[in-house]
Amino acid sequence: MCELRHGRTCFFSINYHIVWSTKYRRKVLTSEIETRLKEILINVAQEKGFEIAEIEVGTKDHVHVFVSAIPRISISYIAKMMKGISGRLLLKEFPEISKELWNGELWNPSYYVETIGSISEEAIRKYIQNQEKE
Repeated sequence: MCELRHGRTCFFSINYHIVWSTKYRRKVLTSEIETRLKEILINVAQEKGFEIAEIEVGTKDHVHVFVSAIPRISISYIAKMMKGISGRLLLKEFPEISKELWNGELWNPSYYVETIGSISEEAIRKYIQNQEKE
């Protein structure tokens, strides 16, 4: 997933690790719901123009996703689409989830994100610091 890709005017390798949890950290993501969640997220990625390399549910209450995107797609858009669409569809398809939650919301409103690269931060700092001056 960390391969170099190109657009019309740039070369890029933009990868994110995104994590979000269920509302109130309720353990509602059963294996059946997890399977459907993965299907939904893959469909969202295809429709919205980004790629998902990995998806995993942890302890039935949070989701880890490894995403690659082109520069014009913001991380906030990616997170909003994945959480919004999956939350709405899962609550519709699995109404029993609502018994554990209030206000009809599956996901906590926040998320964690970090960029993932093929080169470490330390290596980039050294590269920049060691540039020759003219």
